[in-house]
Amino acid sequence: MVELKVVVSDPKTGRAYNVDASTGAAGSIVGKKIGDELDAGPLGLAGYKILITGGTDQTGIPARKSLPGAGRRRLLLAEGVGFHPVMEGERKRKMIRANEITLEFVQVNARVTAYGEKTLDEIFPKVEKAEGEEKKAKERKVRK
Repeated sequence: MVELKVVVSDPKTGRAYNVDASTGAAGSIVGKKIGDELDAGPLGLAGYKILITGGTDQTGIPARKSLPGAGRRRLLLAEGVGFHPVMEGERKRKMIRANEITLEFVQVNARVTAYGEKTLDEIFPKVEKAEGEEKKAKERKVRK
């Protein structure tokens, strides 16, 4: 059974929303590539269109748009997705996943490109923090 977590980012508000996609909804994403635009109706976002911007597999290996096909490969990287050099000119061989969404993916990142009738705030109600969490957050601010 295919299960994906789709992180949908809203460029208007700057917020991100988590959508759990199982079987049918996840099946509509499997086989697509990073950079593909698709209808978000199966994810419960009627009227919305999303652009796939990235993702990771079950071991946390990121997907790279510039790497065609499916599967994982070890590449010598100088910059970009999967490697951020500390020193100038630094290169390192890293494991990177190709740009095709497969069954091994756990998380898919996406951005909204076309909006539906309802806003994302209406579709995803805001989760309120418990009283204990609010106190802890205040205490952390006071300590700083």
